[in-house]
Amino acid sequence: MHVVLPGDIDDPAAPSGGNGYDRRICTGLTAAGWAVREHAVPGAWPEPSPAERARLAEVLTGLPDGALVLVDGLIASVVPDALAAHARRLRLVPLVHLPLADDTEARALASATTIVATSTWTRDELLRRYALPPSRVHVAAPGVDPALAVPGSPGGTALLCVAAVAAHKGHDVLVEALAAVADRRWTLTCVGPLHREPEFVDRLRERITANRLGDRIRLAGPLVGDRLAAEFVAADLLVHPSRGETYGMVVTEALARGLPVLATAVGGLPDALGHAAPGQRPGMLVPPEDPGALADALRHWLDDAPLRQRLRRAAHQRRATLDDWTSTTTRITTALREAMAS
Repeated sequence: MHVVLPGDIDDPAAPSGGNGYDRRICTGLTAAGWAVREHAVPGAWPEPSPAERARLAEVLTGLPDGALVLVDGLIASVVPDALAAHARRLRLVPLVHLPLADDTEARALASATTIVATSTWTRDELLRRYALPPSRVHVAAPGVDPALAVPGSPGGTALLCVAAVAAHKGHDVLVEALAAVADRRWTLTCVGPLHREPEFVDRLRERITANRLGDRIRLAGPLVGDRLAAEFVAADLLVHPSRGETYGMVVTEALARGLPVLATAVGGLPDALGHAAPGQRPGMLVPPEDPGALADALRHWLDDAPLRQRLRRAAHQRRATLDDWTSTTTRITTALREAMAS
């Protein structure tokens, strides 16, 4: 089978949930016995240049008739003409991380043999927006690797945010909320690429300085491997103030370590957070773009030791319910076999 991927799939300076997912799926399919051939297509996806579109067209044209082709949604959803040109001879399977919700994506997905969504929320959105047969849209939510539980500190003051520093991730809302609780003890480490929206990062730095929080907020840039793991170990609470999220892999990565989560109730984040038991969240959810609600939740966390203990217990219980990446690969395999039978 063939997999068409963004060109930065393995760039350590540009880690993302989507790239991480794609890499784990390729590795998992290979381990499961599939002969996987990767085609990393350079480009500013999902806003490619004409030359980058032409390069994708060359890749698709070079694939043999009848080939099974898994295409990352950043690419597939913006090239309806390229997909339509090959829909009759290739088995096209878009892997949709984030629906674009426009006519271009609708036309692109119409050429698909089968579709894989990376969360239940994403599948529901696709079915709500487009005339797609429900039986052709599969869900393969991200898995998570087992990890050692984090110790946590008595005061719960070490806050961690792991996301590209960009407007849709809500760092500006978080800084405003933290300014409102500046009378409490806390520190924040933000891990994630700083180059995607440089003007936003500049404004964020200005806001941090204006609120005199420069010695308490650290923009660490992108970290992977042991360096990222060390930040999780040192943390007390993962804060994920995103304005929109289809799933939120970092949430389950935190929960795999027994780390409670404070996140926004958007998209697939409530599903990712899940429950340790009926009615018991391993964290807190607040409305998006609401610094007041986020500040209130932070105050509760910092001021209420019994609350911290309850959420930590729930996070440790949630660890045992998380699916691993083998489960994700199995679900992808089901979708691919359906495409092969079509």
